[in-house]
Formats: sequence, structure tokens, C-alpha cells
Amino acid sequence: MDSPSTANPGPVTALYEARVTAGRLVADPAQRAILPALDGLVAGLSDAPPPAAARAGWLGRMLGGGAAATAAPGPRGLYLWGGVGRGKSMLMDLVTEAAPTAAKRRVHFHGFMQEVQAGLTAARQSGAPDAVRPVAEAIAASTRLFCFDEMQITDIADAMIVGRLFQILFDKGVTVVTTSNRVPEDLYKHGLNRQLFLPFIALIRERMDVVRLDSPIDHRQDRLAGGQVWFVPADTIARASIDALWAELTECPDPEPLRIEVKGRIVELPAGCDRVARAGFWDLCGKPLGPGDFLALAQAVDVLMLDGIPRLGSQNYDAAKRFVTLIDTLYEARVRLIASAADEPERLYIEGEGSFEFERTASRLREMRGADWGR
Repeated sequence: MDSPSTANPGPVTALYEARVTAGRLVADPAQRAILPALDGLVAGLSDAPPPAAARAGWLGRMLGGGAAATAAPGPRGLYLWGGVGRGKSMLMDLVTEAAPTAAKRRVHFHGFMQEVQAGLTAARQSGAPDAVRPVAEAIAASTRLFCFDEMQITDIADAMIVGRLFQILFDKGVTVVTTSNRVPEDLYKHGLNRQLFLPFIALIRERMDVVRLDSPIDHRQDRLAGGQVWFVPADTIARASIDALWAELTECPDPEPLRIEVKGRIVELPAGCDRVARAGFWDLCGKPLGPGDFLALAQAVDVLMLDGIPRLGSQNYDAAKRFVTLIDTLYEARVRLIASAADEPERLYIEGEGSFEFERTASRLREMRGADWGR
């Protein structure tokens, strides 16, 4: 049977089954097993606005002064974790859509942390003794449901900020839903001064239900298995094909830029959603980026879509070297690459300095096109 025999499905279940019926989703028993918990969370949300409804954006409200009043307690939060491609972000999107309140927000970790850093800077400049509190209270002033996708903690400063942020949001009655590839106890594992992060793990366990999406199916990998991922030439047909793959792999028709912080700098890609990123060749290889930047990118995504790889040679030697470094990094991290290019890998770089060394890169590109490639 394709769908469960539920007379009155909950709001998230109803959305899920409608997408299965429409062919937009492939039914997964592990996903269905989690739907009742999501239905219960959504049912417990009030459709009333928070104490100070959204007016000018949370950063604007913060700068305008005034703390958010304490809201009525919302339902317990949810920490949804599991392997890549299992549908965590998709289920979070269903929760966001089904929630009976306009006071909701769905954000990605990397982009949101950039907003938070801007808020912290403004709070410090205004003389706030606790810079995190006005930022968190400004968010709570307009938010009952806060969906926080792909939590990754790689820096002790981020760890301490996120811990304080969540504590204040919980105290203000905000329901937090977050996804991660890791069980809470593995967040910031082996990190410097990790003992300072342990109270946040305890807070997650105290205020959120920790649920594992334990599916044996990697839906993203299944959608790509056996399909074309290298498009020649890099023309309008290739772009349309990659557009279609973007729509199939993500739920973001209008994606926001993906911003990744690397040692105080920001590496920005034009589009990012559900651990899928998209950029043009010159966005990554035409800028002074290095191995550390590409490593941070590889840690942030499972799939990279790269448009317009040109022929390589002396005319773009620096960009070609960066491309080699990029591919080496993606290869080691087993990131799936979808690309459009001027030619097949073996014919991209056929003469000039660096062409001999590129044979190794071409071989890796061929291997990365395999049906079973990926994390």
C-alpha cells in the first residue's frame, strides 16, 4: 500500500502523502514513522502572533531597543538527525509549511550565523553587556517556530553563541526545530575546549526531542544514480538540464546565496539549499580562493553544481590551478559534482603548462561521474 490508512491525517502527514500521490516524493517508511511526532509539534503551535509581531526585521527591532515579552510556552522542540540524503530538510520544510502561524522562520546555519554576527557587532557597538541577548530577543519578538537547518558546529565561538541563543529562545517560548547529520553528542566532537560546549548538548536533550531519521535510502543519491551529471557543451540546454536537477534535488525555487565563513572572511556562492550549492566556474576559480576555502565548501555541501567550465590553458592558468585544487578537495570529501563544460574532462586542458598534471584531475572527474559516487 502506498499510503497509510489514516482517516484524519495530521497536517504534516497530509502534506507528505499529497506529495507522494503527486509523484513529488517517494514514500519512505522511515520518514513516515516520524510524521506523527511532526504532526504533534505543529498541532501544539498557536496561530496567535508573538508578543511583538514582526515589523522591520529582527535586526531593526534589536537596534530600535526593547526586549521581547515572554510568550506562552510552545511545544517541545525537535532535533532531527541522520545521514545525508535521508530527507531531513524536506521534512523540516513540511513542518514550516504546515505550521498554523505566520510567525515562523526557516534558515540555514551558515547564512543565519552571518546575520547573528552582524547583530552581535551592532549590540556591542551599542554597549550591550550581553551581546547575544538582544539578538535572541529580537528574533523571539516575531517568531513562534524557528527552523534551523543543517546545524554544524566547527568553532568554539559559534558553539557558545548558539548555546546562549537557543537558551534565550526556549525561555521566550519559541519552538525550535533543527536538523543535523550528527547526534547531539557528536556535535563539535574533538573540538578545542569542547567541555565548554557540553552544557549546550544537555540543553538540547532537556528542551528538544531528539529523533533519528534512520532510513537506509539515500534519496538524493538515488535520484542521481545513473543520470547525467556532466553536460557538454555549456550552453542553454546544459543550463536548463542543471536547472531541472536543482528543482529535483531541492525545495528552493528561489534560493538565497550560500555564505561560508572561513577565518573571518566570507566565501559566497550564488545559490545554496538543502546542502546543494550552485555557482559558476568564475565564482569559485576566478577569485583568490585557496584550499581552506574549498575545504569549507566541501564540508558545507553534499552536491555542487558548477556552470560553465571553460577550456583551460595559459590564458586562464591561475583559474585552472584553482579548479584542480577544487576538484581534489571535492574528490577527497566525496562531494557529488554536477557540471557543464566546454568539453569532456580529457579535452579540457590539452596543451600548455599544467596540461600533463591535469590528466590526474580528468581521471578524478571521470570517477566522480559514477553512479555510486558520493557520501
